Amino acid sequence: MSRRLRSLLAAVLLLAGCAELQDAGPITVRQALFGLGERAAERVAEAPPLPQPPIDQVLLLAMPEVDTTFSLAPERLLESLTRALLGLEPGPQVLDWGPSLAQGGGENQWRLDSRLVADGPRLTLSDRTLLPYRLQLSLRRPGGDRPLWSTELAGALDASAL
Repeated sequence: MSRRLRSLLAAVLLLAGCAELQDAGPITVRQALFGLGERAAERVAEAPPLPQPPIDQVLLLAMPEVDTTFSLAPERLLESLTRALLGLEPGPQVLDWGPSLAQGGGENQWRLDSRLVADGPRLTLSDRTLLPYRLQLSLRRPGGDRPLWSTELAGALDASAL
């Protein structure tokens, strides 16, 4: 193989590697919840009671409950969920839920409640500490008390990235 062909092949492989890393999502500390938000959004989008197509959905996001173990402001989790839901193609309309929206919701409105709880002790590795979690998601009608759909996601967050 000629030197020029090897150089060209190396450049192509380098560019392919960069493209793959770019598709892996943000890796900055500020984006620690990025993957969790995406997983949650995908799970919510698959919820059977939601109207189809997704553009006919209006999701009213309640402020999440966050276990104090995580030292994480509920607003950060809300932002992650909101961004991930808005990033779905095609996606729902997403609004912050407030008590004023408790009554008079349309047929296409759903309230999304979320709760992030610790799911075990901290796991200390040689280079970081992981916080096991369980994210509980439920959909209900605005003003309704009974969830019509619920699910859980489990995993671990890097404590240094929160």
